[in-house]
Amino acid sequence: MGTAAETAQQTAQSTTMKKPQLSMLDLVAVREGGTPAEAIATAVRTARKAEELGFARYWLAEHHNMPGIASSATAVLVGHVAGATSRIRVGSGGVMLPNHAPLVVAEAFGTLASIYPGRIDLGLGRAPGTDRATMRALRRDRVETEADFPRDVSELQRLLGPAQPGQAITAVPGAGTEVPIWLLGSSLFSAQLAAEKGLPYAFASHFAPRLLAPAIEMYRRLFKPSKVLAKPYVMVGVPVIAAPTDDEASYLASSTFQRVLGIITGRRGLLAPPVRDFLAQLGEPERAAIADFLALAVIGGPETVREGFAAIHEATRADEFMLVSDVFDADLRLLSLEIAAQANA
Repeated sequence: MGTAAETAQQTAQSTTMKKPQLSMLDLVAVREGGTPAEAIATAVRTARKAEELGFARYWLAEHHNMPGIASSATAVLVGHVAGATSRIRVGSGGVMLPNHAPLVVAEAFGTLASIYPGRIDLGLGRAPGTDRATMRALRRDRVETEADFPRDVSELQRLLGPAQPGQAITAVPGAGTEVPIWLLGSSLFSAQLAAEKGLPYAFASHFAPRLLAPAIEMYRRLFKPSKVLAKPYVMVGVPVIAAPTDDEASYLASSTFQRVLGIITGRRGLLAPPVRDFLAQLGEPERAAIADFLALAVIGGPETVREGFAAIHEATRADEFMLVSDVFDADLRLLSLEIAAQANA
């Protein structure tokens, strides 16, 4: 009893709810038959399109020793993309802090903020973003403890904040730039830390959606206002493959399916061209694993994308969607973003 009225009320609320901002996360995928230089050129072109479409920010993710990803020197790419655009915020999504000394990160992003004032973001993750052998190659031979990441985040905040009298170590450039720091995560750890520090929080639901709901619930519940943020701010990662029709989008998404299968099986490679009926060629365990990985994916034509965005926003009340769109054809990738932007209008 009263179900119809409740449904109507919920529909009205969701209709009037403010739409999330859209942003873009780029892994700078190297495509089969392509080169890292071409992947970087594609990233620049995509960032310009995102700026044209009114996206809030364009982030690049740190990975190492992966032949299909050209974003290892993340700060260098952030500067390159910022220099090729004029308004959109550019940043890391993220810098894997265990791989770097906080001072080095503060100096790099302080330099970027000095060149592109008001346009640089510093998203921080606590995973190494690579395998154990590469960790050693990155000179990470020390044993990490749970206390390291919170301590390093606090040090970065100090280094990017105003220099204090008697401060022994100062980041130059860096001190006083107060580059916005975001905490990224796929578990409850970073959600709790972001809440305690009053920082914006980005959940990596584009590849690990399972803990999305409890993580953002914890973040909002425990959030403490800070000088940088008065209330919680939630970003969620959303894989998106949009095309003029559902069938075309499903076909294009097979490039993403192949990439995910490579991650799951430990056989990472270059971004592959789409394959017709790719999922039908797999066994049930592989299909289930891909579906779990991409549980938050929105794949389809304009109306399907609109409905998908609305459902995710209804479930999460996210302030911002960070889109990931692994489309093999660069032109069709730009079209995918254009359809996504129209669906969110």
